[in-house]
Amino acid sequence: MAMRGAALRYRGDRGVRLTRRPSPSRGGRAAPEEAERAGGPTCGSGGGMAVMELGEEMEQTEPRGGGAAVTDPRGVLRQGRAFLDFFWDIAKPEQEVRLAATESLLRHLREGKKDDELKYTLKRLVEGLGATREAARPGFSLALAQVLQAFEEIPLCSILEQIKEKHNLEKVKKKLVRNAAFGNFFGVMALFQSGRLVKDRKALLESIQLLQQLTNHQTHLRDLPRKTLIDITSEVPETVFEEVLFDILQGDLSSAFTSPENLHLLLVGMQKFPGVLKPKKLKKLFGSSTVVNKENVSRLVELLKSAAKSEKEDKKLPSVVFDLLQVALKEGAFELFWNEVVENGLLKEKSGPVSHMCYRLLGSALPSLSLEQLQVVLKGKVMLHYGEHVVATQSPQGFKFAAEMEGYIDTFLSGCDDPERQLAVMMGFSTLTNQGRPVLLSASRVVKHLQAVALHRYISWLKDMFLRPDLDCCLDFSSNRQKQNRQNADIAQQKIARLRRWIMHRLVNIIESATRKEESLVMDIARFCFFHAFFVAKKKNSQVAEAGVLPSEPLSERDRTETENYFFGLLQTLNTLPVLGDTAKAAALREKHVHGVTADGKLWIFLLVEYANKLLSTEHVKAVKPFTKEQRDIWERTLQSVKNLQKKENKSDSAKVGAFQQLLLSMAIHLFKNQSETVEVLSDLLNCTEKAFSKEAKKKKADSSEPGWVEVMVEILLSLLAQPSLLLRRISKSVFVWICPSLTKRGLQLILDVFDPNQEQDEESAVVVMEESNKKTKSAQDVDEEGSEDSSDEDNSDSEDEENEEVDDNFRSQLMKVLQGGNSLEEDKSDEELDDEAMMALDKNISALFAEQQKRIQAKKDEKDRMRKEKILRRDFKAKVLDLIDVFLVKQAENPLVFDIIEPLLQLIEQCMSSDSDKQEVDFLQKTASIFKNSLCRNKQYCKRVASLQEDVHALVQRLVKRACKHTDSAVALYYFSASLYLLKVLKGNTPSTAPPPEPEKQNDSKAKQACQLLNPGCLNVKKVAAVYQQALTQFLSKRNSPLTFSMFHDLFKRFPIMCKPLVDTLVKFITAAARQHQQAMACLLLHRVLLIHELKLFITEEEWEELITRSISQVTQCLKTLGKPIMKAEKEKVAKSLELLNFLLKTVKGQELSVELAEVEEVLLALQQLEDIGSSPRLDSLYWNVMRWLNHTKPKKEKSAPKARQGEEPLRRKKKGFLPESKKRKNRKKGVQENGVGAGEDGEEEEQPLGTQTPRNKKGLVSGASKKHPSKGSKENGVAKAGGGDLPNADGGDAVADKKKKKKKRKNRKRKGAAGDEAEQVPAAKKTKESVVQETQKKKDKAKKKRKVKQAPVVQE
Repeated sequence: MAMRGAALRYRGDRGVRLTRRPSPSRGGRAAPEEAERAGGPTCGSGGGMAVMELGEEMEQTEPRGGGAAVTDPRGVLRQGRAFLDFFWDIAKPEQEVRLAATESLLRHLREGKKDDELKYTLKRLVEGLGATREAARPGFSLALAQVLQAFEEIPLCSILEQIKEKHNLEKVKKKLVRNAAFGNFFGVMALFQSGRLVKDRKALLESIQLLQQLTNHQTHLRDLPRKTLIDITSEVPETVFEEVLFDILQGDLSSAFTSPENLHLLLVGMQKFPGVLKPKKLKKLFGSSTVVNKENVSRLVELLKSAAKSEKEDKKLPSVVFDLLQVALKEGAFELFWNEVVENGLLKEKSGPVSHMCYRLLGSALPSLSLEQLQVVLKGKVMLHYGEHVVATQSPQGFKFAAEMEGYIDTFLSGCDDPERQLAVMMGFSTLTNQGRPVLLSASRVVKHLQAVALHRYISWLKDMFLRPDLDCCLDFSSNRQKQNRQNADIAQQKIARLRRWIMHRLVNIIESATRKEESLVMDIARFCFFHAFFVAKKKNSQVAEAGVLPSEPLSERDRTETENYFFGLLQTLNTLPVLGDTAKAAALREKHVHGVTADGKLWIFLLVEYANKLLSTEHVKAVKPFTKEQRDIWERTLQSVKNLQKKENKSDSAKVGAFQQLLLSMAIHLFKNQSETVEVLSDLLNCTEKAFSKEAKKKKADSSEPGWVEVMVEILLSLLAQPSLLLRRISKSVFVWICPSLTKRGLQLILDVFDPNQEQDEESAVVVMEESNKKTKSAQDVDEEGSEDSSDEDNSDSEDEENEEVDDNFRSQLMKVLQGGNSLEEDKSDEELDDEAMMALDKNISALFAEQQKRIQAKKDEKDRMRKEKILRRDFKAKVLDLIDVFLVKQAENPLVFDIIEPLLQLIEQCMSSDSDKQEVDFLQKTASIFKNSLCRNKQYCKRVASLQEDVHALVQRLVKRACKHTDSAVALYYFSASLYLLKVLKGNTPSTAPPPEPEKQNDSKAKQACQLLNPGCLNVKKVAAVYQQALTQFLSKRNSPLTFSMFHDLFKRFPIMCKPLVDTLVKFITAAARQHQQAMACLLLHRVLLIHELKLFITEEEWEELITRSISQVTQCLKTLGKPIMKAEKEKVAKSLELLNFLLKTVKGQELSVELAEVEEVLLALQQLEDIGSSPRLDSLYWNVMRWLNHTKPKKEKSAPKARQGEEPLRRKKKGFLPESKKRKNRKKGVQENGVGAGEDGEEEEQPLGTQTPRNKKGLVSGASKKHPSKGSKENGVAKAGGGDLPNADGGDAVADKKKKKKKRKNRKRKGAAGDEAEQVPAAKKTKESVVQETQKKKDKAKKKRKVKQAPVVQE
């Protein structure tokens, strides 16, 4: 494809763009600045230089005359822009773009099969290797590697020669050495990544030599050439290494102990080519047949230190260190390496990078070590240093290595199949202890990779360590602070207690983390935790496995308390545990997402209760807190009740029965923890359970004198929600779901009383006591995930402010009495000093007084803190109870009791809006508002039995609307108004019991059915409700600060079209009756939205519709009549809304051909046309003429005429920025003179200067434009040539000189070329003369302006 007059221009990141070049007749070649922009940065992206060269070649091959077709000899540009865009995309910083461009380039080259494109591609890619942008270099390197891999016929040596020639380090300028070095490096990388370098020995040899040369440029490349050399060496076959590379690498190998890179090269060679680098050859190279020996220890230590410091930023183990470990293992010198090099050498260096390298070496070495070597490493100094590091870096600012080490352990356990080695590693890290507590996290999930055998043995070891703690087998240490704070207390007991707490948490966490767990294993851990939490063995007993081994150190009370807490956390885990096992029944239960049961369907907690019952009947075991007879009876009764429930279990009530079973069994387990409180609750719970499942209780009517079982059940559930146990709270919610259908009004009121501020005091005391009693013994497993703990993070700044309180008068008077008692204020002894005894007595009294004052201040602080905590607990309790409300609204949306929840919820929202604005209060408010909106108002299900409650619901609607009107906050009023709309939906959706709903004549007509549904008011008393909303609408359109908004009423009309007809008259009335401008605008807007509702016509006849339109037009007309002459800012919005409404009304009249008189409207609108405010506002002007269009008036077109310039005045023309004005150009100097006729002497004499305006030079008869230096130059004023005498040349001569100078100037700067079309427009010269002379007389003192303005002025013949 031939391209005529094309040039290349660079357009940023968009690539190369082909643009038309100006023809030779208009300036010839492109300007140098333009070519410079086309090239872009010569080394910036690898493409700018090529683009400039291509542009120059195109210019050389293009004929000067233009017009002949140009053929590109290289064939590159024939493909258009798409081919060249590949190279620009390869240089982009985005990796995805670079990869896509590389793939597209390869596809294009394979499909095209053109040698010129391939040659050009190689040239561009080689040039791009030395780009300055970091993202471009690897992009071009990868593209070159892919091209070389795809086209194997390309010789690598030729490419390597191109790379050396293009990026010659000897010839390149000093500032471009960095680019050239990177160009050579990435060139070798491309050859290596192509996969062909290993096969081409000559190219391989030259590449290695080039990399060796690049090692001298460490300033730019650092250690990249050495690493690449090592990578290439590791991929080379042994024969090639021996025959080709060994000779040139012999110098590097012999100096292996001089740098970490050379040592790494040697180690890689020893591992990859053991047949070449034999011990004899090693001895010839550096004097010893092995690398790891006693003579080399000191040199190895120094090299590893250097490697550690070079890799500290990467935070990874240097490769040379790991390879040295492998060589040490191969040479059988691991112990020497570990003891002398690592522990006695590297660890003595007190630096972070070296220590971290040792820790990383420890973790990386685990998979390579045998069982004996693992035991040596895990008990060595590196482990001890690692433990000290973990304890010392507990602060958030410190670098924590524990997570990285856990990753190493996880990698080892996942890849190791030997249970012995797995167990050794787990025991090794579990015995690294800080004063008894292991450094390994007790919640670590690495146990999921343990084999079944290793897991069983690890659990057995943990249980044995719990019963018989062996501190001698632990690698224990203490931090410096712990050593300083060490007291004479029993350190051994503290260590045992810390170890036991960790073991118990570890056992509980194994149930969550382990993947190869079985039911027997889970039950074994659960029994162990339960037994040691609540029971103690009198002596060994073979019948109970947990009593088979007695603890060597008895468990303290604190140990048992911690074990209790961990056990209840374990219960929560068991409650959510998926079904275990590989049987078909277990798989079926997992598909149903059943949790908390075994494979045979039994609850885990039921199995534990059975185990507890067995322990209670065993003689050799006793409970820590023995049961009384009453408690034992409750226990037996609970077990019997659970068995009865299991008999009643069926498919329909299985979930309900399971929920009650879990609640009973959980409370039974709590008997062992808190006996006195649990007995009463459990007794009531058993009675409620029996009534809930008895058939007689359902038939029997509830007695109003005593509470029913549902009310008692609700009280129990509310008390359980205040418990710190997450398990009890979750079970309570699940049980509440099943008692919702049986919930009575009194039961619901018990829940709503929690939110009543008048009854908060009683609830507060109960909640606080229960929370505070358990706060000290709360464990990590029982932490409330719903945010109860987070809410305790309140601001404590208020307590500090108490210290700065002013001293009260009472304290001041007491201090005065103490001082007077010491006679310190008596006048007669004011100059005498007190004796020592009096001073001591006085100091004692003052100290006692200040101590009492400090106690009073502290008591105030404690009281304030207690009230703050009570407030937090009360709010958290409300949030938990709010979940019960949410459950009831979702599960029982059709229950009439929903109506009793509306007002308490709204009062709660109102209360939260007026309370503190801290985060917890805001979260609670958002939760309440979300439940109100989503679970209540937007719920598609609602009560369908409202016929008997019509009066109550209508009264509730009235109360809600009135409350919305009286409220001061618009946000709260919106909630009340939304609640009233929800009740309207309920009333309209119900069918009255007296009359059946009207049915359409054609049942198949869907539109008729829909119309019938709209017309049917249901249980809604439209007249009564309309009166309520009419009052609200009247207030909205008349009251100054109304909380109601436009969106509320728009939502009302849109959702309930049945309310439009009763309220539309009010809207029409207030178009003029509203007292304020914005209220009239709101009336117009609401009426407009109402008239747009299509369902409105279903409720009114055609005559009523026509009358409504007529009255609306009349009201709008009257509204527009009241406009003042200058329309105020407040009136503009009213005018806009009125015109919008009027536009719709007139459109309706014309479209429906209604008989409405429009003469008055037209008269008023025509009067509005005279107002300037309408025309000055584009919006009002547009709305006005849209209305006038319906009255057959069109907007007059404004004639666009150019402003006429007054005589003697130059028309203003916009000056182009960056270009000379037309009057300044040389080619227009004489042309203006000829066109005006002044040069020919026709009109030059008619325009004379007035007397008094001549300059001194004019009076002397001199030519004003001729200076002393250039007397032959014509005068010039404002850049336009003038004529009229003197030595001015004729027209032809002036044009010739102007053309000559024009060409010269164009060659210098092509930016200043003029457009030929603008030459004709010139200003008359004589007219400018007067103005310029007047200006000149006013600015005589300015020489520069005087010369510019006096030149070319016509000479007046005196």
